[in-house]
Amino acid sequence: MPAGDRRWLLRLVIAFAFSQAAVSMARPAVSYRALALGADERAVGVIAGVYALLPLFAAVPLGRRTDRGRCVPLLAVGAVLIGVGCGLSGTAGSLAALAAWSGVMGLGHLCFVIGAQSIVARRSPPAEQDRNFGHFTIGASLGQLVGPVAAGLLVSGHDGAMGRTSALALVVSAGVAAVSLTCLRRIEAPTAPVAGPDGKAGPDGKAGPDGKGGPSGKAKRSGKAARSARVGPARPGKVSVWRILRTRGVPSGIVVSLAVLSTTDILIAYLPVIGEDRGISPTTIGVLLSLRAAAAIACRLVMTPMIQRVGRTVLLTVSCLLGGLLCAGIALPVPVWGLALMLVALGFCLGVGQPLSMTTVVRAAPEEARSTALALRLTGNRLGQVAAPASAGLVAGVAGTGAPFMMLGVLLLGAAGLGARSTPRDPAPAPPASVTPAPAVARVAEEPPVSAQERRDHR
Repeated sequence: MPAGDRRWLLRLVIAFAFSQAAVSMARPAVSYRALALGADERAVGVIAGVYALLPLFAAVPLGRRTDRGRCVPLLAVGAVLIGVGCGLSGTAGSLAALAAWSGVMGLGHLCFVIGAQSIVARRSPPAEQDRNFGHFTIGASLGQLVGPVAAGLLVSGHDGAMGRTSALALVVSAGVAAVSLTCLRRIEAPTAPVAGPDGKAGPDGKAGPDGKGGPSGKAKRSGKAARSARVGPARPGKVSVWRILRTRGVPSGIVVSLAVLSTTDILIAYLPVIGEDRGISPTTIGVLLSLRAAAAIACRLVMTPMIQRVGRTVLLTVSCLLGGLLCAGIALPVPVWGLALMLVALGFCLGVGQPLSMTTVVRAAPEEARSTALALRLTGNRLGQVAAPASAGLVAGVAGTGAPFMMLGVLLLGAAGLGARSTPRDPAPAPPASVTPAPAVARVAEEPPVSAQERRDHR
């Protein structure tokens, strides 16, 4: 593939969009399926929590495995687990089985995301990481935009049909997850053959004594190294989790990602509650949530020029700060048009946080442990998905439906402060070449030599 070719990123975005659409379609369908099986609100919450709880224990081992090998097999395993979890959730006849298959779906999503983020980190030069991570997360936003709408069209609660229609939605989401498998070809960078002493490689990747690939003692002795080079990156020394978490930039990236994802999840869960309290129809609430997702996509399309203008650290800090203020504003009794404007602005601000937190973690972490650092970031995300809804429910029960948004405002403001203090500063831009003074030695060298006769004439 020629240098600068980014078709691999387009295929990865498409695959991620299908896998995210399957998950975004299945999660509300799982809740409807649980209600059809007789679950109450607490049981629905437990089943939703299992989706995020199981990956808490698998993220770091999967990240370490990805640091030592290829990523595409993990993507394929993730897509298969998502499909299996979705499909068997549709046939589950008990709440326990539904919770178990929901956990399988969550594990599959974790595998896919770790593998996909690791590919972007490996294949992106430092100057293109922000842009590529921004375009990569467009796939997630597209899936989040389409999935819930598709689930709403398929699921119906009329005439006791919710059990059948929710099962249909889950089976369809399994088919959507299977489509992502067709987009995984030529996503990962090909490995180069191992060359012999004269630079020529044989058919088995090892050069012989004549440089044409024949057997030799030296090639046999280096067979282990050759196999390692063909399989993937060399095995690094194991970097401890504690060392990764102590690296400046990694904690702030994890906290920012946790805050942004928690805000998105609670916004989706509690905006209908706000609508019910203020007399806003479910159709209007759906449009408002779609506006937020569309604003996040628009933000990621223009992220590169924003970074070039204000810098990564400033952009991340300001977006979290404004997002916190906008979240607190949602708790105020504003009209629908005002709520729409706030959600568009909030979606734009939240769209910054996820890709930039990925770049922050990748740049800060030790090179041999980048996938593990990204897995730790995803562990923080899952922890937020478990703890934030429970906290929001407690706060809402005590202080009213608007209180969770005030809580989210405080969380984002805290993330903004941590990002400003703990994120490594962007390097100062180099001075333009046109104004760089030439070295004195170079100027002397460019002057023509002066003969002895000319020096005497000058005196």
